[in-house]
Amino acid sequence: MPKVQVGNINMYYEVHGEGEPLILIQGLAGPSRAWFFQTRAFKKHYQVIVFDNRGIGKTDKSPEPYSAKTMADDTLGLMDHLGIDRAHVLGMSLGSLVAQELAINYPQRLRKLILAMAITGRQGRSDVHPEMLRAFGTEEGATDIDHRSVDFSKVMGAVVSLAFNKRLYRMVHVPLAKLLVKRINVDGYIDQMETIAADSPLDRVHLIQASTLLLTGTGDRLVSPSQSELLASKIPNAKLVKVEGASHAFFLEMHSRFNKEVLDFLRESQ
Repeated sequence: MPKVQVGNINMYYEVHGEGEPLILIQGLAGPSRAWFFQTRAFKKHYQVIVFDNRGIGKTDKSPEPYSAKTMADDTLGLMDHLGIDRAHVLGMSLGSLVAQELAINYPQRLRKLILAMAITGRQGRSDVHPEMLRAFGTEEGATDIDHRSVDFSKVMGAVVSLAFNKRLYRMVHVPLAKLLVKRINVDGYIDQMETIAADSPLDRVHLIQASTLLLTGTGDRLVSPSQSELLASKIPNAKLVKVEGASHAFFLEMHSRFNKEVLDFLRESQ
């Protein structure tokens, strides 16, 4: 079980395949094993590095509040440990925030950047699906969310239900998510939700130098595709690909298409 100390935590990670390094950064509460379809496909062409973000899976919970920049520094610490000078980076959802901070603060360490189902860190009430508002108990017009007082099982159920568009996936994953709630580090999950709510590199993304792909689905009910559109308009020479009907769980439900878009972009000449 490989772990490395980065900052004030011990991080669990895995390395698969050989070639140019490709780092995959998961989203909210996503463990490294959620990249199964990507790891299996990408390791044929790249050295694929996956890890559990702080507070999730086999990685330590953060002893103090943290930011997306902190998580970017975690990623950099792992790169240093593995002797990786430069890498391609793919971050999805919350992981896209981390990848943005990595690209902004450490441009010399990136090759290409992929932001999937990207978030800007600035979501107004109108951007949040009504089902999520109900899960947070904000249907009566509250202006703030107290993340630590919500019914976690309701929130998890709503997140998973909205993430998947295909009925079969929802039938399998929603009950499973409810069963796994007791095994999830709730504090780690809430810490990540608060990081999303607090952080936004939007005013700095124009500093990104890496060749960038924004990959999103028109059927994403958790994160509006308009956030990818906004980022694409601010990141120099960014490429935006919107896949018709793809959900927030695009990387699972339509993994063949997701993987093809990523590999095609990585293979393009600079």
